[in-house]
Amino acid sequence: MRKYIIVLFFFIGIITGMINNNFVVSTLGNNSSLYYHGLRGENQISISFNVDWGEEYIPQILSILKKYNLKATFFLTGRWAANNLDLVRNIYNEEHEIGNHGMQHMHLKNMKSENLKKLIKDNENLIFSLCGYRMNLFAPPYGEVDKRIVEIASELGYNTIMWSADTIDWQRPDPRIIIERALNKIDDGGIILMHPTEATVKALPEIIQRLDKRSYNIVKISTLIR
Repeated sequence: MRKYIIVLFFFIGIITGMINNNFVVSTLGNNSSLYYHGLRGENQISISFNVDWGEEYIPQILSILKKYNLKATFFLTGRWAANNLDLVRNIYNEEHEIGNHGMQHMHLKNMKSENLKKLIKDNENLIFSLCGYRMNLFAPPYGEVDKRIVEIASELGYNTIMWSADTIDWQRPDPRIIIERALNKIDDGGIILMHPTEATVKALPEIIQRLDKRSYNIVKISTLIR
């Protein structure tokens, strides 16, 4: 009985330590990390853009980020990158972070492991050939994630990134709805998920301004989860 009590207090100590450090990370197996949130206590937020379409809005998004002197994280699919070489290089040259969104935007849970590895590696190699950038963040298409997906990504050197606040802007709601979705659920260390749409372009400046009023710094995801 005493043995079980000791084990119980051991795990309580681990959980308490994670809470006290204000750090949220899910670990699904050895060295396999799934992040919905980053470090708390440093007044930081990340904005991520999952990109498989909407190239006509990327220049406007980059212009807004440049105006406010901010860096974001762009998760690109390989098929999009291959058709938008100049935009990929613009994202890289403006020192934003590039993450892996798979070679194609596919459902992952039913894919064979070797095909999933190929989906990630083919995109990695493509982006590296375009701008010499080696990615280490993976955002699963459709937000599909499970233990196997996270462990495979980890084997390939990736942290798997989800989100704290989903704007669902791909449905193209009124910009005011996007703003509220971005801000209502976000807190220190949070990740806001967005996509390149016209409504997103309209909502982004106010999101940035209101985060600034809350004294949040907008940083790359790699900084947020370091």
